[in-house]
Amino acid sequence: MKNSIVARGLEKSYGKLKALDGVAFAVPSGSISGLIGPNGAGKSTALKALLGLIDFRGELEVAGMNPRAARHKLMEEVCFIADVGILPAWMTGRRLLDYVEAVHPRFDRVRAERLLADTDIPPGKKIRALSKGMIVQLHLSLVMAIDASVLVLDEPTLGLDIMYRKTFYDRLLNDYHDGRRTIVISTHQVEEIERLLTHLLFIDQGKIVLDMPVAEVAGHYVEVAVDAEQRERALGLNPMHTRELLGQLVCVYAGLPRQQLEGLGELRAPAVADLFVAKLGKERREGTS
Repeated sequence: MKNSIVARGLEKSYGKLKALDGVAFAVPSGSISGLIGPNGAGKSTALKALLGLIDFRGELEVAGMNPRAARHKLMEEVCFIADVGILPAWMTGRRLLDYVEAVHPRFDRVRAERLLADTDIPPGKKIRALSKGMIVQLHLSLVMAIDASVLVLDEPTLGLDIMYRKTFYDRLLNDYHDGRRTIVISTHQVEEIERLLTHLLFIDQGKIVLDMPVAEVAGHYVEVAVDAEQRERALGLNPMHTRELLGQLVCVYAGLPRQQLEGLGELRAPAVADLFVAKLGKERREGTS
């Protein structure tokens, strides 16, 4: 499968802090990839590198281009939505459409107007007077009307109520994602995007600790809700992570055949958030041992 984004040995430091430490990953074309990590893990730095906003060491290709060397051309292929409103507050929605139509060669004005017709956004109202939810919807409508190959989302629904968040992701799936475009989402609201994702990237302390298609997770990681009488046996199989949930031991295992785990209790694929906690816990324990 062709990759839309490839990083090899990516490094970026701020003084003594290594924000990216030899990062390597690949984002398959047409995927919806979740870039997931705790605060300070390097997510924002990685996204800035993808967008050509910072210098870095190592190799990075986005849509077949070096983000720094070919940033002007890259901006025809990449769209970006951040967690803060970056649209010009003094413009109206209608004037903003005029502007984007004039500067972006791949903007479809008719499509943008059709998308906005399904919202409550008054086209003649200035952006500064719109709610945050409306600004996000306006931004998404603009982006979805651009024939770009990569969409980068950095906490796109932060601060929005549940109705706006659900509408945002429904529109993203139904009106934008076509199996050809690549979407990279960085968010702390992992449970909210889990059903969308086809690829996982976990980052911690400037390093990628997981780079895996979602379809392969169940074949490599197993979560077991352990029966009470099986606790000792379950712990003897060296789970990568354990937790107590309502008085029941829950274990996550990596790389063990399911047959070896049969009889311990209910077997299931771990949720993305639970796998994230398990994987980071294991990496940090091994890193300090």
